[in-house]
Amino acid sequence: MIYEMRVYRCVPGRLPALMKRFDTITLKLFEKHGIKQAGFFTTLIGESNQELTYFLAWDSLADREKKWTAFQSDPDWIAARAKTEEDGQIVNNIVSQLLVPTPFSSVK
Repeated sequence: MIYEMRVYRCVPGRLPALMKRFDTITLKLFEKHGIKQAGFFTTLIGESNQELTYFLAWDSLADREKKWTAFQSDPDWIAARAKTEEDGQIVNNIVSQLLVPTPFSSVK
């Protein structure tokens, strides 16, 4: 299993719009494409409280490539993203890391 950690750094004040988009649109599209989420988090204490961090679980790099490419090119996602950004950009920056659990990790 491979985990992907994605950190979305929002334009100031736009975190609620990002969370709403995930809750009402993105997660349904993830399900449509077989993308498994492994948790969503906001920052309680840290550098910025305008971040959404989440983890995705992939069976392999090939699994990620296939499903993520399908999601990113889905016309429903492209249209929904454009509509949710009519009031302005939501995300300033995205950081993504692909992680492999260690032998002693409680998550496998």
